[in-house]
Amino acid sequence: MPSRKIIIDQDALGPASTNLQAIAMLLNAPDVEALGICVPTGDHWRDLQVRHALRLLEIMERTEIPVLPGALTPLVQTPRDHALWEKQHGRLIYNGAWDLTRPGGTIDPHAAPDLPEGNPTTAPADEHAANFIIRQARAHPGEISLWCAGPLTNIALAVRLEPRLPELIRELHFMGGSFHPKTDSAEFKHTPRREFNLRFDPEASRIVLRSTWKKITCSPIDISQHVRSTPEQFATIARAGTPLASYLDRFGQRGRPLWDEIAAASWIDPSVVTQAENAFIDVNLDRGASYGDTLSWTPGHQPNLGEQLARIEFQLDVPQFSNLFTSLLSR
Repeated sequence: MPSRKIIIDQDALGPASTNLQAIAMLLNAPDVEALGICVPTGDHWRDLQVRHALRLLEIMERTEIPVLPGALTPLVQTPRDHALWEKQHGRLIYNGAWDLTRPGGTIDPHAAPDLPEGNPTTAPADEHAANFIIRQARAHPGEISLWCAGPLTNIALAVRLEPRLPELIRELHFMGGSFHPKTDSAEFKHTPRREFNLRFDPEASRIVLRSTWKKITCSPIDISQHVRSTPEQFATIARAGTPLASYLDRFGQRGRPLWDEIAAASWIDPSVVTQAENAFIDVNLDRGASYGDTLSWTPGHQPNLGEQLARIEFQLDVPQFSNLFTSLLSR
């Protein structure tokens, strides 16, 4: 059986975290060929996240996989734009890279502090992520899955540079969006349609979600409400005694939602998802209070403005997922 080819597009905040744990799961999955890891700004600034991704690959002894720096900023929105929006409509619970200030009270996207897990000795590839995605898609038409778990800026840039990209890609599988999550989390309780990955760069999200991919799978906030990481899971992983297991034992966050890990698991083994629905999806670009929120329609009720049909994952086989999570991270 030939390996499944994947390009990972991830805002690789570290150490460990949902971002890097999902990457590790994908790299350790059987019969998967990771062509590269593309990194946009998202949970943190791009350059710092690139270094966390490089260090993870060193720990896993997978430095043959290139790390590609991508978009440093959203396509349109700036920190100043966002600050004005918050003055008008209220503060967001989570702002990702824009939450984080550097010494001197300024936000420095190129800051390079020492990493808790140790600084990488390898360097990123000298190619922009969007160009890499296009080049690989042309080299392997119809074979590559684009797996995305951060803002969709890199993918939007690639689509604008190569409008045929959706025809060349096998599928788009992304973590993002929020529909009707059953949670008391402050982030979603009063704004259930707001989710960080789509909201950080709404214009990029619109470009990607209106592109004519052959298959779209959406792993939203909703499905992530069924499980959190546990001390028992990390204890199981630690017993493997591998460099990755030691890294996760030290830095893995207990009691946290497993947003990206669920999206990784559902791509690796779709049977972990027990309930999904088809709907047309989009993102709101009106500059009002719902800017960046997830939009969806039952088939037959969409406005036909370019929105595409997606498979949206809602329910999870928790024991099966937990077994997959611990087994892949124990390798």
